[in-house]
Amino acid sequence: MTDCQLYLISPLDVSGEFPKRLDRALGAGPGLVTAFQFRVKGIDQHEAARLAEPLQEICAAREVAFIVNDDIALSKRLKTDGVHLGQGDGDPRDAREQLGREAQIGVTCHASRHLAMEAGEAGADYVAFGAFFDSTTKASEHRPEPEILGWWSALFEIPCVAIGGITPANCKPLVEAGADFLAVSGAVWNGDEAAAVRAFAEQIGAA
Repeated sequence: MTDCQLYLISPLDVSGEFPKRLDRALGAGPGLVTAFQFRVKGIDQHEAARLAEPLQEICAAREVAFIVNDDIALSKRLKTDGVHLGQGDGDPRDAREQLGREAQIGVTCHASRHLAMEAGEAGADYVAFGAFFDSTTKASEHRPEPEILGWWSALFEIPCVAIGGITPANCKPLVEAGADFLAVSGAVWNGDEAAAVRAFAEQIGAA
């Protein structure tokens, strides 16, 4: 069993000082933060590419996987490490064909064991369950129980990601249940990002 790691998800606004904040967050948790998801909405691909470039460089320098949310075409254009697909964002098989066999492809599976097994069969590299808690980042009516993480970990080799309103204060049951990654956004970016990453490290270590 590898230790649980952090999967950072960007805020919707990644302009201005954000690259510096990302670098601080990654620096606060070397080896703890292993992936970063670029999640922006409502901007064209050219602008998204411009915003992604400095963030991609920071991730590469720190050996953190750079994943694009929901957009196979943008992932291909930027030659990112992978793409994360929601249930309506395309098929993992199609993503694999376009991005190649090295790409990391993740799929949102909400609270569904069935969707997770389907994603695994379609070649996903990880599955994401959530939202486990109320999230300020994204509304979700799905509320899985932590047991789903243990069920998945016991049966499948593919890592599972827990997502949704996760904070240092509430993450312990998810780590104990078997989450390979905690996907976090607001808990890190709504305050001091370095302190938040260190707080997660402490809780994960304690679990």
